Amino acid sequence: MHFAQYYLDCLSQASYLIGDQRTGRAVLVDPRRDIDDYLRDADEVGLRIELVIETHIHADFLSGHLELARATGATIAFGEAAATGFPIRRLRDGERISLGPSDDEGVTLTVLATPGHTLESICLVIHEHPDDDVPFGVLTGDTLFVGDVGRPDLLSAAGHSPDEMAVRLHRSLHTKLMVLPDATRVFPAHGAGSACGRNLSTETSSTIGDQRRLNYALQPMPESEFVRLITASQPAAPGYFAHDAALNRDGHPLLDAAPLAALTLEEARTARDEHGAALLDCRPLAAYTRAHLAGSLHAGLETRFAEYAGSVVAPGTPIVLLADPGTEAEARLRLARIGYDRVLGHVPDPAAALARRPALATRSHRIDADQLPATQPLSGQLAAERHQLIDVRNAAEFEAGALPGARNIPLATLRDQADHLDRDRPVVLYCRSGNRSVIAAALLEARGFGDVRDVVGGYQAAAGETAGRAG
Repeated sequence: MHFAQYYLDCLSQASYLIGDQRTGRAVLVDPRRDIDDYLRDADEVGLRIELVIETHIHADFLSGHLELARATGATIAFGEAAATGFPIRRLRDGERISLGPSDDEGVTLTVLATPGHTLESICLVIHEHPDDDVPFGVLTGDTLFVGDVGRPDLLSAAGHSPDEMAVRLHRSLHTKLMVLPDATRVFPAHGAGSACGRNLSTETSSTIGDQRRLNYALQPMPESEFVRLITASQPAAPGYFAHDAALNRDGHPLLDAAPLAALTLEEARTARDEHGAALLDCRPLAAYTRAHLAGSLHAGLETRFAEYAGSVVAPGTPIVLLADPGTEAEARLRLARIGYDRVLGHVPDPAAALARRPALATRSHRIDADQLPATQPLSGQLAAERHQLIDVRNAAEFEAGALPGARNIPLATLRDQADHLDRDRPVVLYCRSGNRSVIAAALLEARGFGDVRDVVGGYQAAAGETAGRAG
C-alpha cells in the first residue's frame, strides 16, 4: 500500500493519497487546488488517481476536485447527502471501495457516514488487507481532530441549529469512530491553527485509543453536556467560509497560473478608486508598519495569510498585491487556495516605490502597553480622549482574560461590524501579541477611520504591565 499525507502549514490542512501498488489504482482525499505535488508523486510510484473523495463540502479552503478530475479523468465522490452542481459519485454508509486485484484482496476503504460537522460528512476506514483485524487507519475529515472534534455551527445559516448538529456529531463519534480498535491511526483534515475547531493539536495524526483518553470532547459525559461543551465559544468563522462552501458545492473556475501584471503605485490607486480593488500589503509586519501605501490593507505572508486576507477582503473583490520581490506568486497562490482569484496585479518592490513617492506613504500608529488607560491613571492621554478599546481576539481568548473596558470584536467579524464603531472617537486595538491588531487597524484606516492605534505586544504586554503596576 502507498499512503501519503500532504500537510499544508499555512492552511493547517491535510490531504491524502492512498493506492494499491499491485494494481496502480489510487484515490486522493480532500485535495487543495494546486495539484502538481499529487500528480508528480502518483506518477513516481506508478499510481493512477481514479477517484477524488471529499470528506465533506469544505468551507475553509477551495478544494481541488475539479482540477484533479480535469487532469486525470478521476471521478469525484462525496457522501450520499451531498448536493452539488456537478456530477458526483455518492458514497453510501458502509460502502467498500476496493483498490486491489479483487474485493477479497488488496487495499480497501470503507465509508462511514458521520454527519455533525456537516450533513454529508464521511470518514474513510483504510484496510491494507480486507481481513485485517485492526485497520491501517481512518481519515476523519472534520469529524474528529487530534485534540478536538468538528465544530457544529457552520450550517446554522442553512437552518440547522448548532445544537441539532452537535447531537448528530455525538452519535457519529460514538457509533462510528469510537467503536474502532484503539490502535487504529487517526488522520484528520486539519491541525492546529485551523478555524474549524478550538483545541486542535500540532500533531497531524494520532490513534483512536489516544483520542479516547486525551481528547476533551470524547470523555464520558451525557449527550447534553457534549452539546453544551462544543457549541460554546467557537472561533468566529472568517467571512470567506460561506463563499468557499458555495464554490466547493456548486463548482468554480479552474486554477489560473498566468503571470501577474506589474503595476505602479498610481495604477494601484486607480484600481482602488475606480474599480473598488483592495490594496493588500503582504510584506512582514515591521515593514508594513514602518511605511505603507495609504489606504492599503495588511496580511503578512509569514502569518496565516489567506485566512487573514479572507477576513478583511470581501469575496469577489479585485485585489492588487504589494509584496516583496519574488513573493507575489506565493501570495497569489495562497489567495487562490481560498477562492480569491481576482488578483489584478502586483506592485514590484513596494518599499522602493514608496521611497520614491513618500507623499503616498503613511506609517502605522502604534502605542506601547504602558500608554493604555488600563495601565496608568485615568487622567492619562487616552482616557481623556474617550477612546474605544477593541479586543480583536476570538471569544474564547477574550473570555479567558481581557483588558478593563475592552469590547470584543474578533478580527474575522470586524469587516462587518466596523460601521458600529464611532468614527468620531479614537479606536485602540489589541490582540494576543500584536499581529491581528495591525491587520485590524489597517482595515479601519482603509474604511476612513481617522484615529486608529494598536498596542505593541498586544494583551500579553498589556496584561503584564497591568500586573506590574498592581504589584
